Amino acid sequence: MEKLTRREEEIMTRFWERGALFVKELQELYAEPKPHFNTLSTMVRGLEAKGFLSHRAYGNTYQYYPLVTEEQFRSGTLRGVISKYFHDSYLNAVSTLVREEKISVEELRELIERIEKGKE
Repeated sequence: MEKLTRREEEIMTRFWERGALFVKELQELYAEPKPHFNTLSTMVRGLEAKGFLSHRAYGNTYQYYPLVTEEQFRSGTLRGVISKYFHDSYLNAVSTLVREEKISVEELRELIERIEKGKE
């Protein structure tokens, strides 16, 4: 899965929250000063080229809709981070979180209990 820029993620979040949108509808979701219509249109077409969106034609206008769910995106992003920074080791990633006190040992025990209960 390709990476997204911060602005692309922002656009995708709107699609994940609202579903199918015309670019004009997308523009209306922004606070003032709203991004220019052509800028949004270009970014949406870029997201379509990356495989995140597709469209339905209605005459001369397109309604875009997400092809990738937010969960798929999060999962792919997490896999990419773990691959790049932790040498494909989820154990190294979790160990780093515990060492840097981003997750406590108690929270880790609770997570293990939840996983074990889910397997029963």
